[in-house]
Amino acid sequence: MGRHSTVSRIIDSGVVAVLRAPSGEMLLEVAQALLAGGVTAIEVTFTVPGAQRVIEQVSQQLGDKVLLGAGTVLDAETARIALLAGAEFIVAPTVNLEVIELCRRYDKAVMPGALSPTEVLTAWQAGADVVKIFPSEVVGPQYLKALHGPLPQVRLMPTGGVNLQTAADFLRAGACALGIGGALVEPKAVASRDFERIRWLAAQYIDIVKKTRQEMIAGS
Repeated sequence: MGRHSTVSRIIDSGVVAVLRAPSGEMLLEVAQALLAGGVTAIEVTFTVPGAQRVIEQVSQQLGDKVLLGAGTVLDAETARIALLAGAEFIVAPTVNLEVIELCRRYDKAVMPGALSPTEVLTAWQAGADVVKIFPSEVVGPQYLKALHGPLPQVRLMPTGGVNLQTAADFLRAGACALGIGGALVEPKAVASRDFERIRWLAAQYIDIVKKTRQEMIAGS
């Protein structure tokens, strides 16, 4: 899949679930629960042991039903490993120009992390498809709104601090999608194998995205 199709799917969905766990076990079941709740874009972070094997496994089992990405990608070598494993998009906590260049070379979507206006614009000019505003829990929706004002052309995705209480505020502030980790894939729910809880949370976030976007259109 080309990067334009990937970005369209991510924006249409509005939610990127971030899978971060001390073990890769059960992440296939977590991905299935997310899919059942309507979340189709899933990022497996490279802090997960054997992350590339998790990506391969989920890709083989769920195929085109989900859009798989790799997160916490710190260098071009890791990005290439992720792409070969089946990742369709790459997410990073920082701006690494070599990672962006590699993803553009293979027509894969890339979402580097940035915080300051200079970092955001540097990432965008280098070819980022979406700029991840990280860590968003430190700055909140108002900061995203402040960035969006002078940089309306940049697609912004907050990650960190996005939960059921703040999700709508981030969307109203200009987020094109939401990166959601532990507030969606709750560590306690994963540990207790409460996949129904994860499915329920996924459905809640998808509902918030749909309703907030409808309200924004109606109010414009």
